[in-house]
Amino acid sequence: MPVELITRWTSWAADYPLLQTSFKLGALLLLALLADAITKRLLLRVAEKLVRASNVKWDDAVLDRGVVRQLAHVVPALVIFSGLPLIDGLPAGLVALGRNLAMVWVILSIGLGVSALLSAVDDIYRMRPGAVKRPIKGYLQVAKLVVFIVIGILIVAVLMERSPLLLLSGLGALGAVLMLVFRDTILSLVASVQVSSDDMLRVGDWIEMPQLGADGDVIDIALHSVKVQNFDKTITTIPTHRMISESFRNWRGMSESGGRRIMRALPIDQGGVRFLDAAEVVALQRFGLLREHLANKREELGEWNRRLEESGLPPVNQRRLTNLGCFRAYVEAYLKHHPRLHVDRTLLVRQRAPTPEGLPLEIYCFTATTAWAEYESIQADIFDHLIAVLPEFGLRLFQKPSGADLLRAQTSAEAAAAAAASDG
Repeated sequence: MPVELITRWTSWAADYPLLQTSFKLGALLLLALLADAITKRLLLRVAEKLVRASNVKWDDAVLDRGVVRQLAHVVPALVIFSGLPLIDGLPAGLVALGRNLAMVWVILSIGLGVSALLSAVDDIYRMRPGAVKRPIKGYLQVAKLVVFIVIGILIVAVLMERSPLLLLSGLGALGAVLMLVFRDTILSLVASVQVSSDDMLRVGDWIEMPQLGADGDVIDIALHSVKVQNFDKTITTIPTHRMISESFRNWRGMSESGGRRIMRALPIDQGGVRFLDAAEVVALQRFGLLREHLANKREELGEWNRRLEESGLPPVNQRRLTNLGCFRAYVEAYLKHHPRLHVDRTLLVRQRAPTPEGLPLEIYCFTATTAWAEYESIQADIFDHLIAVLPEFGLRLFQKPSGADLLRAQTSAEAAAAAAASDG
């Protein structure tokens, strides 16, 4: 029965060649869609089974990037390319155009598959322990660019039905134009090579580039741009070539050293600096951190002053302890005994040049951690203690008068004036 129906339909359709051609063309398209569905399902199932059965990790990246899915598109295009010449009644020009478009689809599918494979290579490379130090994303983007340039040349050659070599021979005349068009790409490629070879930048580095508003962690290094996630969670995109043409600060050295520097000064009011008498020196011995310093100074100054007495010089030439010197010795001992500081690194308590805002007593040391919150907590604890203990040495911080200070002074002056008037 089916054979008779097919025979009748064929004899009837022979009188309508256009309908017969349309039917064959529809059957070819249906066959291409069926081949596409079967190929995708078959290839993907086989690929998934192989990936699941394998213990290696690189095949997961190839599957996740869709390499197999892109290459599967080649099959329906080849079906159309091979089947169009078998359809009677189609104009030769239409057959040639259809075959060219099918070949373009094949080239494009292969190119997208290669691009996906390069992305998978980047994913596989990132699984290595040292991948952060030497990223290859920029090089792979250059490779992708070359792939798409080749694809473009092949597609134009297929559509024009000319040899690709003929098109390549004409690119020499367009060299200057291409240099102008790909100027940023060339600059970025050179910058990427230099950044990678000199190990100037890695993903995860904390960098500062104030001129571009960047202050945070590097989250991506690509061919054309470097992405920085600032501490306020905004993203700053920096052209890669500007990383070598302009300066930036990389805090990686601090992070790898295991310690972060504290460099802050206490502005001492110079009007409170004075010599200490014997009773005050004895009173300072209650500070356990100062006992060794006071003992050494007592011996040193005693020997010095004894020589002065023997030489007959007046007492004005004698050396005496000052409250600022003792406070400086206390701060140094306090820092050396602090459990959260690196005592084996540079540790200084030094006076800077006096300014109209007081005498800066600078603390220079390193914490035993690089975590931001812990660093700020340690620094705050140190200065909380030093500011609170400062009056014990008869010293005070310099601070510009506020409105409350002026009001207090005015109230005191008015009270004094009123008392004087009442006495008069």
